[in-house]
Amino acid sequence: MSGRPNTRLSDLFGLAGWSKGELARLVNKQAAAMGHPQLATDTSRVRRWIDKGEIPRDPVPRVLAALFTERLGRVVTIEDLGLVRHGRAGKRQGDGIEEHPDGVPWAPERTAAVLTEFTGMDLMLNRRGLVGAGAALAAGSTLSSAMHDWLHTDPVLRADAPALDDPLHPDPAGFDRYEAAPIGSQEIEELERSVEVFRAWDAARGGGLQRKAVVGQLNEVGGMLAYHHPPHLQRRLWGVAANLAVLAGWMSHDVGLEPTAQKYFVIAAHAAREGGDRPRAGEALSRAARQMVHLGRPDEALDLMKLAQSGAGDRLQPRTKAMFHTIEAWAQASMGKGQAMRRTLGQAEDMFVADRGEGEPLDWMQTFKAEDLYGMQALAYRTLAEFDPDAAVHAQHYADKALALRVDGRERSKIFDHLSMASACFIADDPEQADRYARLALMSMGANSSRRTWDRLRQMYRLTAQYAGYPKIHELREEIRLVLPKPRAKGENRAQA
Repeated sequence: MSGRPNTRLSDLFGLAGWSKGELARLVNKQAAAMGHPQLATDTSRVRRWIDKGEIPRDPVPRVLAALFTERLGRVVTIEDLGLVRHGRAGKRQGDGIEEHPDGVPWAPERTAAVLTEFTGMDLMLNRRGLVGAGAALAAGSTLSSAMHDWLHTDPVLRADAPALDDPLHPDPAGFDRYEAAPIGSQEIEELERSVEVFRAWDAARGGGLQRKAVVGQLNEVGGMLAYHHPPHLQRRLWGVAANLAVLAGWMSHDVGLEPTAQKYFVIAAHAAREGGDRPRAGEALSRAARQMVHLGRPDEALDLMKLAQSGAGDRLQPRTKAMFHTIEAWAQASMGKGQAMRRTLGQAEDMFVADRGEGEPLDWMQTFKAEDLYGMQALAYRTLAEFDPDAAVHAQHYADKALALRVDGRERSKIFDHLSMASACFIADDPEQADRYARLALMSMGANSSRRTWDRLRQMYRLTAQYAGYPKIHELREEIRLVLPKPRAKGENRAQA
């Protein structure tokens, strides 16, 4: 018992709206359903957890995580509740206990446990049809501050995981020791191939259709990581975990589960670092930065990009640096910083050309090709055109170059390029061309499960207002009105007439 209030549990308890007696009764009922009928929690115990920072014994933390997850409609882990022993929670000024947002950085031996617990809760939400509502994104600056020292140190690869029979280290929620087993190189190769299949499906059809499959696969890998493996196999297994976590995060972002996506990006960074792959950890954080720009928080994206680039160490390949620069440029464009954006895009071009394929190719960089560089340049210039309409012609130029190369079935990227081109054409006072590219985007969007494409369509729709008197554009606006999904939450950017 710390003697200080558990502010994380207190905050979530307030959101849930239970009384202490109600929560005690629910804990006993849920514990019995989970095979622990002997549990007898009362109001005074709940009060001690919240007001005195007492950490209950297993299985209570797992029971509480399950209850809060169901109540709030989003994944709530033991970490989120502040119920992890061994001093994981840090002191904050005044009284109270505070962990870093989303439980970062956590101890190395906790990574597999956090991964497995979080994916288990996420799958539970899927089964029960709940949505990822009511959570808040951690600020990019807060995340980068919390992870800076951790990411800049070299990890000690652990070929062992938490001692399963140690009574001081109870099993994390969602972990099933009976489902996992030690594996060999052949099984890891199969897992690595599955990552490629999931990537291809995501790029073609969006994140909605396969997200649960990726989360389930990641949950299995978390169980595998809880066993002893030779270091070379353990390192590859951490790499699989990092790749799947990035995919789970990107798919979650693609369908609008933003806090869930951020958690997966952080888990991916941890997994990559555990496997000794700091560039991969940096790339995972760059995904979180792209998410921040999409959500209108470019300043926080820049904080994350600084950490992604510095934390990746000196092993970054030129093409990875190029990709990082395009994300940074998009954030700068979102802030209207045209001169900085152009300088950063110039650095991206230089790095892309400098990549001569001399190093060992990175599997997670295979999708960043010339068309992706052009597509990001088009997006940056289209974004800047909101502040400087003269930038629209450059957006058209790069979107055209990207579309000329889009032949590999990555339909979602093609939709984004069409929307960048349509928006740039509207800003450049060319509604006829804009109508053509907008309709090309609309033709593909029905077969795609990406909510981000609809978000981008809303941004384009706003630009059609001044051309509403044109018959073609009036018809286009009516078609868009009919197919646009309703905004997900109050305060979301909405298409304006």
